[in-house]
Amino acid sequence: MIEIKCDVHTHTLYSRHAFSTIEENVRAASEQGLELLATTDHYSPMLYPDYKNLRNYQYLCVSHLIPREWMGVSVLRGCEADIVDLDGHLFGYDIPIRNNIDDDPYPDGEKSLLERVIKPMDYVIASVHRMSFTKDAGSRQCTELYLKALEQPKVLILGHIGRTGLPLELDPILLRAKELHKLIEINEHSLCDEGEIPKRCREIAVRCAELSVPISTGTDAHISFRIGKFDKVRSMLSEIRFPEELIATRSRESFLENLRAAGLSAKGC
Repeated sequence: MIEIKCDVHTHTLYSRHAFSTIEENVRAASEQGLELLATTDHYSPMLYPDYKNLRNYQYLCVSHLIPREWMGVSVLRGCEADIVDLDGHLFGYDIPIRNNIDDDPYPDGEKSLLERVIKPMDYVIASVHRMSFTKDAGSRQCTELYLKALEQPKVLILGHIGRTGLPLELDPILLRAKELHKLIEINEHSLCDEGEIPKRCREIAVRCAELSVPISTGTDAHISFRIGKFDKVRSMLSEIRFPEELIATRSRESFLENLRAAGLSAKGC
């Protein structure tokens, strides 16, 4: 059986359409025998009507308070950030923030909402959720948006690229991810969908194997009992005989090695 000891795409109550606390998720990870859990709540304009207000993201801004080791599980702190345009920008890149949550000026001056929120993060998952900006975009444009997202230093993972149905030139994305030591996600939740989505995810996984491109696995769990449950991912990867050495989430150490290779680190982990 394929070993997957890390769940690196999960959500808590903070994501607003999820149902569990971080403690409940960590406990579930421990019960599932995981070595590493990453909490990656949505960082997105879908969270609040007043999406330009830093106070609405303070949970993410202080994620460094989450313990590194908890119930025998190593815990990483991240977020799932929305890609918001064809230039691959992440949400908040163009929203200036001058004051902190107490409305006092930051000593280092004005920075973007994106910079403020992801500063304490170990890594970022870059995903497309809102599709309106891709209307009438061709395959080259959709490919470029992912290529540009990969160039952003904190981005480690491209999230559920098989789910969107965007026209893509897959090889350039996979090869650039490999070159930058970044990861393509195979998402358990996407494999539970109907229609073409599981087929596209399988095609992506097959091509990753052919090009020796490392992948990450995430349940995308929005409730604790789904943490660490990779039945469909394991089955699909086994069926296509996916090389286990390319599964970054096969162990705590392999994921941390991939994190370091991408120029990122998780201090204290």
